[in-house]
Amino acid sequence: MLIAAIIIIILLTAADQLIKYWAIQELKPVGTMPFLHIGDKKILDLTYLENNGAVFSSFAGMRWLLVGTTVVLMAFCAYWLVRHGKKSKLMTASLTLILGGGLGNLIDRLFRGGLVVDYFEVKLFRFAVFNFADCCVVVGVILFAVYFLFIEPKLSKKDETASKKGDKNHA
Repeated sequence: MLIAAIIIIILLTAADQLIKYWAIQELKPVGTMPFLHIGDKKILDLTYLENNGAVFSSFAGMRWLLVGTTVVLMAFCAYWLVRHGKKSKLMTASLTLILGGGLGNLIDRLFRGGLVVDYFEVKLFRFAVFNFADCCVVVGVILFAVYFLFIEPKLSKKDETASKKGDKNHA
């Protein structure tokens, strides 16, 4: 399962970088193009934006803090994936998404002068402009939370029950 996770991380990162390459080549010159509209209702547009911060432009201009934080969090996720990834496919999927998205944005911060290329603009309501890597991270974090809130407690209880039965058998 670990090898599959590594391959998927590479594929997610590559997809992110290819989309960003497209955005730089095709979207940057025009700024915005329609993407998902239903009748007159705009849902989602593609809008080129270079973000030097994190979510909602927080920590703007703090490139090395963001790089350092990303590296530490990704190291934690990689460690957790290697150490505990066999416990649950959901946990493996969540960490794979977080690592793939985190790596995509880290590449931008390191090789695009600290700027992350964003391009999805929700028009249905006012929201931040974001990218595929951001989507991967957000979905991964949600899945990770679901795992720890709902699945981990059941697994821990199951392990505890099995451990108690094992102790009785050895007595």
